[in-house]
Order: sequence, then C-alpha cells, then structure tokens
Amino acid sequence: MSWRVTLPATRAQGEAIGGAEELFPQRDSPPVLVADEPDESRPDEWLIHAYFEGQPDAEALAVLSSLASGPPRIERLQEENWVAKSQAGLEPIRAGRFHVHTPTASPDPQSINFEIDAGLAFGTGQHATTKGCLQALDRLEQEGRRFVNIADIGTGTGLLAFAALKLWPEAKAIATDIDEIAVDVARENAAINGIMMGHGAGELLLAPADGMDSPLLAARAPFDLLIANILAGPLIELAPAFVSALQPGAMLVLAGLLDSQAPAVAEAYTSRGCRLVDGGYGEWRILVLDRSV
Repeated sequence: MSWRVTLPATRAQGEAIGGAEELFPQRDSPPVLVADEPDESRPDEWLIHAYFEGQPDAEALAVLSSLASGPPRIERLQEENWVAKSQAGLEPIRAGRFHVHTPTASPDPQSINFEIDAGLAFGTGQHATTKGCLQALDRLEQEGRRFVNIADIGTGTGLLAFAALKLWPEAKAIATDIDEIAVDVARENAAINGIMMGHGAGELLLAPADGMDSPLLAARAPFDLLIANILAGPLIELAPAFVSALQPGAMLVLAGLLDSQAPAVAEAYTSRGCRLVDGGYGEWRILVLDRSV
C-alpha cells in the first residue's frame, strides 16, 4: 500500500524542490517528489506531490510542509506500482523535433528523444517555458544558425543543454545552476540520455554557479549561444553579465517570463546592443535576441 501527500505551493517553491535523498537522508526508501502547475491560468499556484511506500510520519510531513505554502493532504493509494502511477500522468512532450518522455513511456523513432524521470517533472517540457525553449532552439537550427560555444544558465534537469548539443553536435556546451542538487540531477540525466561529459566538441561541462559568477563560465566566454530559462527578475539583473559574455552576432534564448514582463526584459537587453529577433507569444514568452554590436 502506498501514500500520496499533496501540498499547495508557489511556482518558486515548486521549482525549488530538491532531490528526495537530500531531503530525507535517513529513509531507506525516500518518496518520489513531483511538482506541477495544474492550471495554466494560475501560473503561481503549483502543487507538490510526495509518493511514499508507507504511511508518512510526522517528521516527513514537517519536512514537506517546510517546502510549501499550505497544509498537506494525505491519501492512501490502492496502486502498488506507485512510481509508474506518478509517471503515468505526464504525457510525452513534443516540441519541434523533440520528444520528452518519462521512463515508463516509449521513445519516438522519428524524433530526438530525451528521457526525464517524473520525479523531476519541472524541466521535462511540461511547463510552457521549457517547451517554448525547445521549439526556439529547433527553429534556430532549421534557419541555418550554427553554434560552437553554448551556455545554459539555470539548467535544472539539463534538458535544454542536451537539446542544444543534439542540434549542434560540433559545439561544446556548459550548463550551470545555482542549486548544486540540480547539477547532480543534470549529470544523472546526461548519463541516461547518452550525453558525453567533458570539455571538447559534442561534450557537456556541468558546474554550480550563481548567475555568471563562475571561473568556468569566464574561461569559456565569449559564447555564441546563451540559453536562460529562469525568471524575469534575474534575467533583468543578469543582462549586463549575459551581454558581456557574448561574442558579436551571438544569440540569446530567454524564458521564464510572463507576457506582462516581456517588455522590461527585452529592454534590458536591447539597451545594451542586442536586437529582438522574436518576442514570442502567449502568456509565457520566449525571447530570442542577437547581440548586434
């Protein structure tokens, strides 16, 4: 018999959940953690789900409550294969030539496939920003753009860096995240998806970093493609550092911003010599810019 704990959370709380092993180090069987956005019309109202093999105790509930913004709802589930159940609700994502699926779903032989575990739901393409970034990268390659030095800032599960290397296999890429747990997750996902680690062409370097504050990023710059799927505030704050890390003619793919935030984010970059190539559409915008000077 298995149990599910569901807690209301903000988007920031949902994105910030770490690995269950780190949150529950004393448990032999830590829960599977899943964060999702059940209603796209309410983008800041997320849910955190935790799936347990046995009834969660008071200590486990206290840990989960510290991650969320409301009281937990506890359910006893009938399904024995609760991991498969938690993954079954995540439909495969199609974005351009990409197909993102959980381990329980089948790859598409006609697509570029990535397998991401359901416990790491954010970053699998379920959210509009990740899907939009995948589509933007796919369009850039189809337009004939070529890149050889790529940075993915705030990489999360590593998915966007993986996609870039599949589209431009001659490139070298570096992916960073402020959360060291996310870097470990990205490393595990790279192994699952056959992404080679290293410093050379076709290889990925992973590192923890707060924005552009990393000696590895400084050593790799200037980049000809920089991807950042984070939040509007950090995108504006990091604009000077991002632009200075680009070579002339480089491209930027920026996401994590609402429609109402797009003008301010775009202005932070166009005022520093970038040109807005594509302003995106819909509630969640994907901005594509190039550094024209």
